[in-house]
Amino acid sequence: MEQRLAVVTGAGAGIGSAIAERLSQDGHHVVLTDRDLHAAEEATAKIQALGFSAQALQMDVGQLASIDETFGAVARDHGRCDILVNNAGVAKTHSFLDFPDDEWQTTLSINLTGAFRCSQRATQLMLLHRWGRVVNISSISGMRAGVGRTAYGTSKAGIDGLTRQIAIELASYGITANSVAPGPIETALAQKLHTEATRRELCRLVPAGHYGRPESIADTVAFLASDDAGFINGHTLPVDGGLMAAGVLNI
Repeated sequence: MEQRLAVVTGAGAGIGSAIAERLSQDGHHVVLTDRDLHAAEEATAKIQALGFSAQALQMDVGQLASIDETFGAVARDHGRCDILVNNAGVAKTHSFLDFPDDEWQTTLSINLTGAFRCSQRATQLMLLHRWGRVVNISSISGMRAGVGRTAYGTSKAGIDGLTRQIAIELASYGITANSVAPGPIETALAQKLHTEATRRELCRLVPAGHYGRPESIADTVAFLASDDAGFINGHTLPVDGGLMAAGVLNI
């Protein structure tokens, strides 16, 4: 079998870089994209040092021209895209009544519209081989509202809807689409965004009692991107330490 090619957006750090490393370990050539090219190159160098196949490309998923340029390069240099992981995203917290319009627009543009555009370009290449996997990184915030997360939660709910749409329209071409919805994961972004009060509340709500690791998300993505997951389509899978399942935790 020819080596498959995976594109991971927002792969310069955190969950994205963990996903890229895990997919490379599965034998795929991984294209790490990020609007911070230096970060993508550093993550790529780490993968290459382990003996796996990877390259870095700059892409800003909030800019259509940047998306077209990147997927044009992938098509020109490789002639295929078998796996797409839409991981790039931004998050800002404000109360609903005070949420700035410009930050609403930016969040939806990057988190949702960017994923839509990347999915369109990637699946057009997947059609060439009648096999493909789209894995979207959603969030429990798309399934369960959280104070201050008006734009972020709405964008992630939209991602889950987009996932189902891709799934039903492209299933006959051998392409599946699923979402992974992380709960609280220990990343630099979480450390920056989450206050001490937020961290205490999340740890209280998660039956496991602690934040997860990026590798837990990466392992789940790798499964959904594999042949073994070929009949799983259109689903959102929380990876959250039991947060979505939890009700009363004490008697």
